[in-house]
Amino acid sequence: MKHELKLYCETSRLSDLRIFLNKILQETSLSEIEQHQVTLAVDEVCANLIIHSHGCNSKEFIQISVEKEVGLLKIEITDQGDAFNIIEYNVPEINQVKKTKRKGGLGIILVKRIMDKIEFESSGLQNTCRLFKNLKSK
Repeated sequence: MKHELKLYCETSRLSDLRIFLNKILQETSLSEIEQHQVTLAVDEVCANLIIHSHGCNSKEFIQISVEKEVGLLKIEITDQGDAFNIIEYNVPEINQVKKTKRKGGLGIILVKRIMDKIEFESSGLQNTCRLFKNLKSK
């Protein structure tokens, strides 16, 4: 079954995303910790899109779909903002971030560590980020 959410580009709407994910993830074989981790990863990608690609423009939106397949959770995030290829993002060294006391930039590290596979594609005005998490059988 496919679940979909249209999320308007306001950071205050991220709570709607977390509620949406919580309901879906509870019905998977993921542990409570893994559910929180996946929620964190999706929240991070969506927050970055809302803030950096859409400039918190409440007239714009991103589309999130979640699909549970055999042994796999697939989350697709689609938008029409400025493209950001999560796969090509050069992850900063944690020690360098600490030294420079830089704020931000660590969320993508978490996304890459939490999710089992990430895909990104951009065609025309549409960008799609797919996040995959392997599920254990119940």
